[in-house]
Amino acid sequence: MAERVTAAVRIADAATVRLLRPGDRVDVIASDGRGRGRVVADGARVSAVPDSEVTGTGALVVLSVPRSTAARLAGAGITSQLAVTLC
Repeated sequence: MAERVTAAVRIADAATVRLLRPGDRVDVIASDGRGRGRVVADGARVSAVPDSEVTGTGALVVLSVPRSTAARLAGAGITSQLAVTLC
């Protein structure tokens, strides 16, 4: 089993983040800005949903993922808007 790490990611739709609870499983999708998306994390476990100020850039969610997935999430978070779907 791959080593799991904690990854904090900013999800574009803050209202969606408010629906999440620790223990939920989500897929994280990165948008290319042209209506297409790609899955950058599948079946990630929600570790925490911090009470943080919601900004125009979305809201944070903390996920438990394999180390390689955390790197993909970090890269995608820099170049794309991220969304989640519940598994």
